[in-house]
Amino acid sequence: MTEPAVGTTVSTRLIEATVATAEDIARALRTRPDATARIPGAVWSVGEAAAHLAMANRLMADLARGLDRPYGDGTPASLAAANAESLAADPERDPLVLAEAIVQHTRDFAEDVAARPGTRPVLTPLGPMDLATLASYLLTHMLGHGYDLARALGQPHMIDRERVDLSLPFLLTAMPRVVDTRTAAGRHIRYAIGVRGGRLFGVTVADGAVTVDQQPPRRPDCTIVTEPVTFFLMALGRRTPLQAIARGGILAWGRKPWLAPAFPTFFTAP
Repeated sequence: MTEPAVGTTVSTRLIEATVATAEDIARALRTRPDATARIPGAVWSVGEAAAHLAMANRLMADLARGLDRPYGDGTPASLAAANAESLAADPERDPLVLAEAIVQHTRDFAEDVAARPGTRPVLTPLGPMDLATLASYLLTHMLGHGYDLARALGQPHMIDRERVDLSLPFLLTAMPRVVDTRTAAGRHIRYAIGVRGGRLFGVTVADGAVTVDQQPPRRPDCTIVTEPVTFFLMALGRRTPLQAIARGGILAWGRKPWLAPAFPTFFTAP
């Protein structure tokens, strides 16, 4: 189950998981890897991915502090352009230097978030959300790139059930904002979606738009329950539906279970 903000503060579990993830990433970078090594299936090197994390964590800390930091317009293309611009502006690629920056900016973020209401609105690269969801965003972002770095370095990744649960508030908020309108156009489907061992929520695809509900529809066309790590990797575009099915990570049933493989195609991971 996800843990919402408690009262007016951000969940302590979420703050601690965010700092712990930064430490896990830093631990991998402190092994002095080759910064020019390429990340499998990605355009970035280890040094570029680490630099991006350091800059993104600084951006998130500034947002938590209440600073105005425009960064693209929320579309995947604009975010990619903003990423390229920020990497070009800062040439630091030393894994040891970046490891310290990732941890420090995350600790700054945690300190700022703990001192402010979790319901406070902030404007992020993916649009407006509250501070608690921004914390979930930072955790999700680090887990995705941390997974890439772990693969490149041959080390265990840092994604687990608890961290996936804590990423859900952001993932559910982001879904309607990252719809691929081309694949979703003309489709009308009601899904019940869940992580194995957790609750179900509803996702409705309606002619190019997506709405997310905290409760599943009464009569879903298709119910999909996914193993937690598989769910997360698919949500971030790190694993395809066919790969997930082959690994036994997905169960689907309902009136139209054949609609399960189409679900991830309705979204473009930012």
